[in-house]
Amino acid sequence: MHEKHLLLDDYNRSKSVQDLSTIEVPAYCVTDWGDHGLHTRGTIEAWRQISSDDKWLEVHGRKKWQYYYRPESLRRQKAFFDRFLLGDADDEVENWPPVRIEIRERYYEGVERAEREWPLARTEYRRFPLDASRGELAAEAPAAEAVVDYDPNSDEGRAVFDFTFAARTEVTGHAKLRLWVETDQGDDMDIFVALQKLDSHGRQVTFPYWSMMEDGQVALGWLRASHRELDAERSTPWQPRLRHERQLPLRAGEPEAVDIEIWPSSTLFEAGETLRLVIQGQDLHDYDIGPAQAHEASVNRGLHRIWSGGAFDSHLLLPIIPQQIRAAD
Repeated sequence: MHEKHLLLDDYNRSKSVQDLSTIEVPAYCVTDWGDHGLHTRGTIEAWRQISSDDKWLEVHGRKKWQYYYRPESLRRQKAFFDRFLLGDADDEVENWPPVRIEIRERYYEGVERAEREWPLARTEYRRFPLDASRGELAAEAPAAEAVVDYDPNSDEGRAVFDFTFAARTEVTGHAKLRLWVETDQGDDMDIFVALQKLDSHGRQVTFPYWSMMEDGQVALGWLRASHRELDAERSTPWQPRLRHERQLPLRAGEPEAVDIEIWPSSTLFEAGETLRLVIQGQDLHDYDIGPAQAHEASVNRGLHRIWSGGAFDSHLLLPIIPQQIRAAD
């Protein structure tokens, strides 16, 4: 182990490292789209911020431990460590694409694709306005204001908005939900969001979730409304980042705008298939498996209301990948 540490130190010196703050450690980062609430976001964000030129990102759509120990995954891990810890002259690793992702279609069905960067530079961010009067994600913003409410403390309490694709559409990247929300009691709200895929018959298509579940969503997001204040310097139109420096209470009966980050994902929708947006006051998943990543200390009281149309620009921002140039050159 000591020898390997020396080899890594030699590698960093060969990169003309001047001090510890600029050490560029090679990184092979692997995660899966089904680890929302655990490792997906952290792994991707870490890869984005790593300063080393020698870094690779791989995101799959399978059960993580099964994928980690499959023969091809073990072979890639060995190739990486042989290259950077043992100084192997084989140039396989340097020829890897910087990013490798799986575009999911359904449980254990998807296509792996090489990419140059993340998020994908060719992404087209498209707004889908909410129509609270029809329960739809509309093509155009509704002119008339509308409101829908739900009981956040009920297992059945939720608001649902659907959009059916007329053509094959790939949704890959970071999504964001802008909502105008209101509570009729209290001064705060816990908001949980899911994107789901429905087939052409209206049946939900599920994906692997965490390391053992098979009822996963397309993507998840959540927000406590009192922490809605954005970090303007770090936020982007497609990825809101929160300050978490103070609480901003709501006023019962007064709508407020919130921006909710939806964790990154990749899913292909065929013509006639539907993307469903679900908004509710508690986690989408509730497993009896002991301590888990659940949000149990809720602040919800009374009814939650979502406003759309007119002055209320509630909308879902989706990362759409143009079909004619989906594959990297």
